[in-house]
Amino acid sequence: MRNIPVAEVDELARAVLAIGTDYPRDHLLGWHEHRRAQVLYAATGVMRVETADGSWTIPTARAVLIPPMTRHQVTMTEVSTRSLYIEPAAVPWFPSRCRTVDVSALLRALILEAVEMEPRYPEHGRDAALAALVLHELKSLTPLPLDVPLPSDPRLRGLCEAFLGNPDIHDPPARWCAALNVSERTLARRFRDGTGLSFAQWRQRACVLHSLHLLAVRTPVTRIAAVLGYDNPAAYTAAFKKLLGRPPTAYGSPSP
Repeated sequence: MRNIPVAEVDELARAVLAIGTDYPRDHLLGWHEHRRAQVLYAATGVMRVETADGSWTIPTARAVLIPPMTRHQVTMTEVSTRSLYIEPAAVPWFPSRCRTVDVSALLRALILEAVEMEPRYPEHGRDAALAALVLHELKSLTPLPLDVPLPSDPRLRGLCEAFLGNPDIHDPPARWCAALNVSERTLARRFRDGTGLSFAQWRQRACVLHSLHLLAVRTPVTRIAAVLGYDNPAAYTAAFKKLLGRPPTAYGSPSP
């Protein structure tokens, strides 16, 4: 199925529904939720999924698991998606919070093939077997550190969200302290309590994940480093590799 709303087929008695969707170049899919669990795969481009408690970046050829009834919005950069909508009872192991995951070559092929199936595929036969294999493969997904947790404190969250829109690796904690009228020790405690990360760790992660969107539109590494405030491209590349295990050049755009 392609370019149809899941609401049109949601009630079909099938454990797995697969839909491919092509979006405009820069598109915001506003706040919504699904009854089914969703595996949202980026066939092309980069997505950012936001919920009440965090932000997840999904590069090309990776996916995010979105639990049932989780309110979220998606910001897209040159994106074509392939989504699996799964009956909750079929995935009792599904996480209770969004999770960005790596996608094996086999699972990628299965997802792309599932999109070609008829929505009312026979309950016994080749397509049903493919859907069953998809469910099996989903259990062994490898999580990726592509999330930026957001605190519940409204004032601190507001500063975090503003930073995500315009990140700077050298943004000083003193500026945040002044905005919140707190000491650096209090800021450090609020960051650790609210996000599980130190201020420096959160800032670094936010910058690296923001750069994935720039890489998706083929921005040169030298330009990305300058935009994010790194002292030089090598410093940016080192930070990228420390978080994601591979250099920026590894995050290319395979064909959908």
